[in-house]
Amino acid sequence: MNDYGTILESGAIRFERLLPGPIEHIWSYLTESDKRSRWLASGAVEPRVGGQVELHFVHANLSPQKEAVPEKYRHCEGGVGFTAEVTRFEPPRLLSHTWADGSEVTFELTPQGEQVLLVLTHRRLTPSEKLSVAGGWHTHLDILVDHLDGKAPQPFWSTHARLEAEYERRLAAA
Repeated sequence: MNDYGTILESGAIRFERLLPGPIEHIWSYLTESDKRSRWLASGAVEPRVGGQVELHFVHANLSPQKEAVPEKYRHCEGGVGFTAEVTRFEPPRLLSHTWADGSEVTFELTPQGEQVLLVLTHRRLTPSEKLSVAGGWHTHLDILVDHLDGKAPQPFWSTHARLEAEYERRLAAA
């Protein structure tokens, strides 16, 4: 399985990760604030279509290794957040919600023996958002994998910068 995101159609990127199960455990990392805050963002999820999703990102808390926020993302220092809307809610297999910019994120979970396939698709991205979003999701998913594997995650910003540069090369070659 390739960890890099795949550009699907204009404005969409898809990631896959094979994670340790059971599916309910992975679902909890998508829907429970305390677990989601370890790899992405804290905040409540109203468990219904039309419900709210609160996302409060504090990237500095995602790794025990501290580092400076890059100038490009200085607005994120100290945390950023937004409220989204649940567009699909089918526990424990599917969660979709809007994103701050009007795009949409879908998490699909499929049991595969004792593991769970997570497919994350982010749709309706503008061309200018693709690099940051690709690097961001890749970094966040790597942090999730580290947590599930009992490892200390790498620092967010330097990992994101490296991956964003790699996606820039990959997208230019596509």
